[in-house]
Amino acid sequence: MAVLIIDKVSRLLMVLAAILAFSLCFLVVADVLGRVIFNHPVQGTPEIISLSIVIVCYLQTGFAIRSGGMLRVEAITAHLPQWANTILVAVGALLGIIFFSVIFFGSIEGAMYAWESDEFEGEGALRVPVWPAKFVIVIGCALATINYFIIFLSALRGTLTPQELGTAH
Repeated sequence: MAVLIIDKVSRLLMVLAAILAFSLCFLVVADVLGRVIFNHPVQGTPEIISLSIVIVCYLQTGFAIRSGGMLRVEAITAHLPQWANTILVAVGALLGIIFFSVIFFGSIEGAMYAWESDEFEGEGALRVPVWPAKFVIVIGCALATINYFIIFLSALRGTLTPQELGTAH
């Protein structure tokens, strides 16, 4: 049941990231047209884009992990027996747990500081708050850690799905 909830949350965040990325296309077009036609770009576009890219990446991380979309070296794993692939998946999941846990714990203080100090990026007409991007990093890393933990447990139990094992095409 918990795995189903995590999968639905991961999928929802991926959809939100896709909507945000699609919306950014319109902002870039408006900025370019404003710059070329009216000699007046949309204020704050670089700040919005730079923070939004971080948000898009971390919102999609959980789904990328659960759907088997993370990088693999299939030229090697395709020739290994399933037990060896299972061990490699378990080791990779353990490394993913460590990696995203370190980012998670290292990002909490920065997110809290950005919230409490009302940190902004940009100068002049449009200042963009930084805290949403910082909290998305925390949330994305927490979800990534949980997803890698689910994969690690599946590897230990020997119940890896084809996506987790990297054999689904």
